Amino acid sequence: MTDAAQPEEQQGYEDTAFTAESIPRQAPPPPKGTLGKLGDAFDMARLPWGSYVGVNPSEFEYEYSEAWYRNYRYMGEKDFHDYTMINEARWSQFVDEDVGLFYRFFRFWFVFWTHGLSYIGPGGGKGGGWFISGIAFFVLLFVVVAEIFNPGDGPFYEVLTVPLSVFAVCGVATILKWLFEKYSIRFYKSNQNWSDDVAFCRRSGLVKSFQGNFPFYEFDAFIEMAADMKGNQRHTLKVRHRYPQFSKDKRNGLPLEFTFPTDTGSIAERYAMWDMLSRFMDVSQPLPDIPRLEPFRHLDPTTRAFDEAGKRGRPGTYWRDLYAKVDEDELNRLRDEYHQKVNAAPWGSRPDRMAQSVPGFDDSYAAEPEDVNAYAHAPTRNVRFVERPAAASSDDASDHHDTQR
Repeated sequence: MTDAAQPEEQQGYEDTAFTAESIPRQAPPPPKGTLGKLGDAFDMARLPWGSYVGVNPSEFEYEYSEAWYRNYRYMGEKDFHDYTMINEARWSQFVDEDVGLFYRFFRFWFVFWTHGLSYIGPGGGKGGGWFISGIAFFVLLFVVVAEIFNPGDGPFYEVLTVPLSVFAVCGVATILKWLFEKYSIRFYKSNQNWSDDVAFCRRSGLVKSFQGNFPFYEFDAFIEMAADMKGNQRHTLKVRHRYPQFSKDKRNGLPLEFTFPTDTGSIAERYAMWDMLSRFMDVSQPLPDIPRLEPFRHLDPTTRAFDEAGKRGRPGTYWRDLYAKVDEDELNRLRDEYHQKVNAAPWGSRPDRMAQSVPGFDDSYAAEPEDVNAYAHAPTRNVRFVERPAAASSDDASDHHDTQR
């Protein structure tokens, strides 16, 4: 668990700033299924509130990814603060780009084809080019065998045309993807204008959106499961407004929710993402110790006091120094090592602070596996489900009145 700061360290925040120790009493959530999708058939268990583990996700630039440092080094600290998705004040969810429609259209299809056909995938893994080339190889093998047993009249080299073309196209896509990732940062001032108007705002405790601004404690986290035609499961962290009657989109009637993506990984990584977002919003906690927030730690009152007291236990430029000298192999090793730490963290069966503040909140909760990664292949007879213990009452929470609209 991370250390909580003292109240006198809370200067610089608005009165509405969020802390897990002072969640007010609120209205009951609407019945399931009456106002749209509220955690029904394809949602896994709702994730608990306020019982922090203090572990960040290992993927998507939060712990061990080289992209943040490349951007930071190119932009410089001032521009990196303004043109990055997350800083000490807000975690933005919308990019207000200053580019034309034609450019957006061209970029979408350029990225779609180059990234889809590249041999290099996210995080340096294998991309879709290997799958396409594998199909081409087996087609070639089949044609070659057929040609051996039943020689045709045409030249044999014609058989090689299609697979060689596939290899060439995937090779070009790989080069274009590499060039795009290397040089696209040059245009950050036109296409990385992260908005303060659609964001999770730490200093105010508000979640800002096009549908309005709402307190962070009115949102809940779910892990949504979807399956493709082959039965492969995909899990996504959804942070959804609990009272959609006040926030649903008037155009399509859908409730207000935000998706927090991670690269392909375990369900524990989604728990870690919620843990990190919650600590980011909780002003009694220091900012999550991730590379992209390190340059701004001194700008946040709680974090500055935490670091000055020596509680961080790291040099002020720990992440910058690490990335300045680390190579890709070492980065992959550190990422894999930290991923094991995320999986081993005690995510299951933690107390839920929100249960004592929202009447009927436990009705939206189902017991979860002791090992949350069991969701990827649960329910089975070998999965041990456990109930969450009751959270201790907070004196601060009892002093608040029910939230009214």
